[in-house]
Amino acid sequence: MVAMTIADEETTPETIERARRLTEAGTAWGSRIDADRTAAHLTYKVRGEGSGAVASRITAGKHTFLVDEPAALAGDDAAASPVEYALGALISCQIVVFRLYAHALNIPFDDITVTAEGDLDAARLFGLDESVRAGFGEVRLIVELSGPATEERYQELRAAVDAHCPVLDLFANATPVITTVRKA
Repeated sequence: MVAMTIADEETTPETIERARRLTEAGTAWGSRIDADRTAAHLTYKVRGEGSGAVASRITAGKHTFLVDEPAALAGDDAAASPVEYALGALISCQIVVFRLYAHALNIPFDDITVTAEGDLDAARLFGLDESVRAGFGEVRLIVELSGPATEERYQELRAAVDAHCPVLDLFANATPVITTVRKA
């Protein structure tokens, strides 16, 4: 990571704390990876179990959350749907990586808002048209940054985020998935 200084007009307690945490995390990860390249290899494990009509109770580490479908898709509409969580994961990863690379590239911004829209053809889900994708046909991201940098610098930042955002990579590239079904 590249060290960053914070301009005087940006020295709110929140920006100072964010800069400190980003620098500290980047330095620590850089040292660990330099010492042992395999330190960068992470495995995430999340578990889910059925709940309600078609809902899932998901446990990720110490966090638990509910995923459901709207009534039109047989759900109880008790929580966001799986595809909404997928878009939420993309948005939140974008925000993290925008902050990380803004810090690393010394491209300041004040606020960030990301909106994601995804088009899904439910005909495949219901087995009515096998010629369309089961997932999103297209996802559109709108990233709004406010701050003192130029449009060119924000485009430079976007390019860095596009190259390094793990969840964007999941959406943009095929990821091998191995499914095993076993009798419990």
